[in-house]
Order: sequence, then C-alpha cells, then structure tokens
Amino acid sequence: MEIQRGTKFRLYPTPEQASILEEQGHAARGLWNLLHEWWTWGGRHRRPSLKQADEAIRQARKEIDWLTVLPAQAAQQVLKHYTRAWANFWDGRAKPPRFKSRIRSRMVIDVPQGRDLDVTKLSRRWATVKIPKVGVVRFRAHRAIPGRVTGARLVNEANGWHIVFRTTWEQPDPAPHAGPSVGIDRGIAVPLALSDGNHQHHGPWLRPKEAERLLRLERQSARRRRTRVRGEADSKRLTRTYDQIADLRGRAARRRADWQHQTTRRLADTYSLIGVEDLNIAGMTRSARGTVAHPGRNVRAKAGLNRAIQSEAWGQLAEQLTYKTAERGGTIVRVPAPGTSLRCHVCGFITPGSRESQARFVCKNPQCGWAGNADLNAARNIHHAAVRAATAPGSGVAGRGALQPLGGATKRQPKRREPVS
Repeated sequence: MEIQRGTKFRLYPTPEQASILEEQGHAARGLWNLLHEWWTWGGRHRRPSLKQADEAIRQARKEIDWLTVLPAQAAQQVLKHYTRAWANFWDGRAKPPRFKSRIRSRMVIDVPQGRDLDVTKLSRRWATVKIPKVGVVRFRAHRAIPGRVTGARLVNEANGWHIVFRTTWEQPDPAPHAGPSVGIDRGIAVPLALSDGNHQHHGPWLRPKEAERLLRLERQSARRRRTRVRGEADSKRLTRTYDQIADLRGRAARRRADWQHQTTRRLADTYSLIGVEDLNIAGMTRSARGTVAHPGRNVRAKAGLNRAIQSEAWGQLAEQLTYKTAERGGTIVRVPAPGTSLRCHVCGFITPGSRESQARFVCKNPQCGWAGNADLNAARNIHHAAVRAATAPGSGVAGRGALQPLGGATKRQPKRREPVS
C-alpha cells in the first residue's frame, strides 16, 4: 500500500530570510485575492478556463512588481488550490472561495517539487533545506523524514515559520487486526467515552495562569479596539496584544494535537474495529443568534457550547483514527448519529425522559430499567451499530450501519397518555 504523509518541522530562518518569507506569504495571499476578483468578474455564471487563468497570472506577474517575489511554481500552486476550492463548492463539499484578509488568514507558500528542496542533515538534531528565492534555511530535525519527499508547504504560525514535507512510500499491506472492537462517543465532559469503559480523558489545554492571562489579553484587546478608527492600521500595542493571544491559542492547539496523536495511535494499536458517529460538526456549532426579526434563544450558552466543541477538534480526531487504523489492518465505521444518546443499549427502546441529565441515563422501560453513565450508553449503541454494519452481508466492512440494538429491531416505547378528567 502507498502511504502519503506530511511531516512538520520548525524553521529557523535568519531575519533577512524571515523578511523574504513574509513578503512571499503576502504575495501569495494577494495573488489569491487578485485571482478571485478576476474569476468572479462578470457574474456568477462566468466560467473561465485554466488556460485563461494561467495567462492572467503570467500577465499580472509582468505588470505588478511585488508579485515577482513569489516563485513561479508557488504562483501556479495558488491557481491549483483556487480551482480546487471551486470544484469542492460545485460538488457540495465546501463553501465557495472568498477574499483572504490580511488579519484572519495565515501565510502559506507551496513548493510543489521535492527535488528543489535539497534536504541536508547537519547533525543529530539539525538539518537544512533549500527554499526557492530564500536560500538555505535551518530546521529542527527532531525525527527522520520518512519516505521520499515530493514537495513542501511553508506555514507561518504563532510561534514562527514551519515546513511541512509531503512524503510518500510503499509498504506491504497490513495483516488483519486481531484486536477487539469498540464504539467511541465524542463529548465535552468525557472527551472520548469507550464502550468497554476505557474512557480517554485530558486536562485543560492551558494551565490556570495561562488561561487567566489569555482572558486578560482578550479584554485588553477589546478595550483597545474601541478606540481604533475604522479603516486605519492597528496600533503597535493592539498588534502586540494580538500576537500574544495568538501565541497562547497556538500553544493550546499544539497540546491538543499532541494528545490526539498519542491517543489515536494507542486506540489504533488496540482495537480492530472502531465505531464513531457521523457527526455534522458544522451544523452543531452553528450560531443561535438568529435575525433581528427572529432572535435566537440562549445565545451566550450556545456560543459557549460551540467553543467547547471546537476546542476538542472532533473532525481532526476522526481523520487521525481513519488513516492510523487503516495502516494497522483495522477498520473504522461511521454510524448515523440520531438516536445514539437516547436509545437504551440493553433493550433498544427510546422512552421519553430516559436522559435524566447530561451524565446519567435511566431506561424507563419497565422490563429493563438499566441505569448508568449516558456517555457509556451512547458508546455501546455506537458499538452495536458498527458491529452490525461490519458483519452485514454484502455491505462491506467500511459500510455505514443501520442504527439498531444488538438484540433485535429498533422499537420506540409509546408515550403514556394520562386519562382526561
């Protein structure tokens, strides 16, 4: 099987090299915006060809001086990503491409060909890479680069520039995994609830002092934004506050990614079949603000829930589980989400009021009466659906399973009607 992977390292450019990288990053963002303005000119039904777009980029690089700092291959990659964004929109997988602002978009530069990078190992922890129009830049080689390098991407994050090498290699197909099966329920109070009771927990991504400092900086930036004149550049104080906020949030994101990688690798090594919910995360985190005519309810509480869901990065965790499980001969099954938290995993009934609280589930069926943790009940429902999907004849191991209890067909307990007096 062919493995394609991205390996990330921290770059340590000189001040002159960092200045050139920033110029290239802004040029790539500006080229995207120029391309977007040219592409959307003339109405929504205009469909320019790739040849026309390529000619427009070549002409722009001749007429606009600051575009020449960006290598020609990196400019072609901007066109490639832009056309792919439109293809994803036309296929219904994403929103249409839009203007990239200077503040809300991070600087990204693509190096499509790996032969131009010339990676050289200097010592046990240090190596160099040759970047077009920048020169030889050192990076922290904390691990070996697996496989063959086919390209790279330069990304500017809160703690500096990073390089992500695109690598590929061939390896034998893995033998079928011999481990047990499990269902996983992703949540907030319990990050990963497993059907066998082996729940996975983590602490807060920021330490108490760091969380206090982040809150203080956010309030400080809000006060300074009130005095900012619309259309003018940010003051140096406000820019410095933004950088400090980005540094703390980036620190939390790196800790979350580290926990997710370690946890997903441990789960992929242990279990052969993993069932997860097919969640509509974008719909779950949609704002409840509403409109002026029809305002929403509990807007602040919903906003807090949205932040908690986004801080867990459920989609990223599912992607890591998918490729790590496949590399080890296992299978991941995505089951429909409706009903997993309301159905009793023992009897299969859905009765009103069974979910007594966020953490406790009590089956109201008189013949059952199971009581326990609500996340554990949901994880076992997911496990039942994943096993049924994997063992269904003709459906394939990776098929989507019908959400049914293991003991029989799904039933819904009828509501009890009180006599009218």
